[in-house]
Amino acid sequence: MKVLFLTKYPPAGASSRYRVFQYLPYVEAAGIDYRVQCFMSPAMYALTQRPGHALRKSLHAAAALARRLAALWRCGRYDLIFLQRECLPLGPPLMERLFRRWRIPTIFDYDDALFIVKPSTYNGFADGLRSGARTREILRLADCVLAGNDWLRARAAEVGATARTLHVAEDLARFRRRPAHHGAATTLGWLGSPSTEKYLDLLRAPLRALCRRHPQLRLLVVGGGAFADPEIPVEHRAWDYAREVADLHAFDIGLMPLPPEDWSLGKSGGKARTYMAAGVPAVCTGIGFNCELIRDGATGFLVRDAADWEAALEGLIDDAALRERIAIAARAEVEQRYSLERLGPQFVAVLQEVAGHARRR
Repeated sequence: MKVLFLTKYPPAGASSRYRVFQYLPYVEAAGIDYRVQCFMSPAMYALTQRPGHALRKSLHAAAALARRLAALWRCGRYDLIFLQRECLPLGPPLMERLFRRWRIPTIFDYDDALFIVKPSTYNGFADGLRSGARTREILRLADCVLAGNDWLRARAAEVGATARTLHVAEDLARFRRRPAHHGAATTLGWLGSPSTEKYLDLLRAPLRALCRRHPQLRLLVVGGGAFADPEIPVEHRAWDYAREVADLHAFDIGLMPLPPEDWSLGKSGGKARTYMAAGVPAVCTGIGFNCELIRDGATGFLVRDAADWEAALEGLIDDAALRERIAIAARAEVEQRYSLERLGPQFVAVLQEVAGHARRR
């Protein structure tokens, strides 16, 4: 059996890393021959995380398009094509239509509400070339849709797709549990990317109030770079895979704010689950999959408004023992439901099932 994985990002991109790259050892162990072709090169991905550089981004995009179209010449050699997000980020789904016409079985994997078009943080020049209709067509064209949560699975089923849920997995061998902290200072932490850092603006008022009452409080932002406030002590660190676990272990409390909109319903709990895996108690907006992932008050805290944020954070700031209890319970929850060891074989089974069904047609 041979599988071609067409990913949007290189391993530095979280969705591709979590939805494809971390499963490859399981794919190889199952005796499956595979090839991975990333749309974005590492240099292009790094550039898209920065503002400006429209010309350089356009040149990278042209090279990426050429690489992706070249994959068409090889696709007939494979028993299955796994699409991690769209083949091409813009325009009509031409490659997906060809795969269907050529009767090459495909799995389309998505872990965000891609059918809801949101303005890009740093690459807005391409916003006019995206549409929700193309994502819905891709869902229909795939032999199987693999969704990051049940809400996304239901949206795929609504347009006639054969869909199933595979939750995002955490590699617990990598995310060791955070050692207990006993220092006087308390660190609130946020892990993400420039495209989602804007959601920290939802927390300005509660964080300002908390910082006035707790002078030792600070905010550590990993993967952002733009958030600043004269009343909130902020430290920024660039995201780095090799340092990610150490950065998470510097958090006393993890933050996951989300806006109250349909886009948030499609989120698959990435930040919260990573905090939980690392043994960091999480406070998250109570929307969408977060409400399934976290048992409020037991494995984390779910909040709705600024007052909730302030109360939940203050309770954790004041009670180190509570932080430790939540961290232990949260880590156990990930071990039982979302570990890579548990979900890796399920990923392989989906590949084998879809390819096997196609051979029997």
